[in-house]
Amino acid sequence: MAKLNAAVLSLCVVMALAFLAGQSAAGRYYPDKVQDKVRNEVEKAIARDRSIGPALVRLVFHDCWINGCDGSVLLDKTPTDGTNTEKKALNNIGLAGFEVIDTIKQKVGAGASCADIVAFAARDAADILSSGKIFYTIPGGRKDGVVSSAAVADANLPESTFDFGQLQNNFDARGFTVEELVVLSGAHSIGVAHLSSYQDRLGGADSTPIDPDYQAALNKVTPPSLLQKGQNPTVHNNARDETAEFQKDAAYNPVAMGVNPARIVLDNSYYPNNLVNKVLFKSDWVLRTDGFAASKLEEYKNNATEWNSDFADAMVKLSTLPAQGKNFEIRKNCRVTNQQNYY
Repeated sequence: MAKLNAAVLSLCVVMALAFLAGQSAAGRYYPDKVQDKVRNEVEKAIARDRSIGPALVRLVFHDCWINGCDGSVLLDKTPTDGTNTEKKALNNIGLAGFEVIDTIKQKVGAGASCADIVAFAARDAADILSSGKIFYTIPGGRKDGVVSSAAVADANLPESTFDFGQLQNNFDARGFTVEELVVLSGAHSIGVAHLSSYQDRLGGADSTPIDPDYQAALNKVTPPSLLQKGQNPTVHNNARDETAEFQKDAAYNPVAMGVNPARIVLDNSYYPNNLVNKVLFKSDWVLRTDGFAASKLEEYKNNATEWNSDFADAMVKLSTLPAQGKNFEIRKNCRVTNQQNYY
């Protein structure tokens, strides 16, 4: 009996070690080998540079919003548009994370399309940045498109200067509700923005309501005059992620605000920030001008768990927007199409 018990114990240890060998460092394990490889590479990238996480979350929106989830945002060159691809769109300024996608593609090869990699990487980045509070499952099977146009991206991506009606129309065209607009806007709890995207908030006739201390802090670190000198610096979307000096200038105390003070965390901190006018973009502030949207801002401020769940649901919907067009493929290299010409 003793020998039998020892054998059973040994078998259990072996099975446990086998499971742990496939378990990610952050505790998320995928039986699917492709998704597990994606997860492992995303973990390593965020461990090296946490700012990669917000970039990957942003990347899936900028891919799927244009002609569905087809990996078109990754292309450097196409047979139809040459090098004037989505990456060069004004509304895609600051997109990043491409090298991580390249690395993952080298690991998985033909096992996944580039579009799948973008969707899986965003899912895993959201999971990691929220400490496991935002997690969702999405299917694979996406195909890669062969068209990528900067002009089309600029014509279809929502702009930081949009008013509420423009935002509502933009989301409605893709089947997203006002509630989902408010939910997805919460991703601005992470990431960075270029001065050109919020210069209209820093004073003058075009300035929409903004907290004066926050505005002064922004003008101090990124004066609009820098644009005239050819400079376009960035600040964090979230004052919580800025320096102690910036927060002092902006009269921003995350603890007093009821905000998690940890940096670069995907959470509901966007909502209390918005409700005191300490958000960067006009497109953020205008959510307060619609009665229903404003009520959702208040609701998500007070219920982080609800926002986590609703954000996960909205990301599933976003990540499964069907690709539009023809001549789909699984790219060998995410930056270029497999063929020189398509008919």
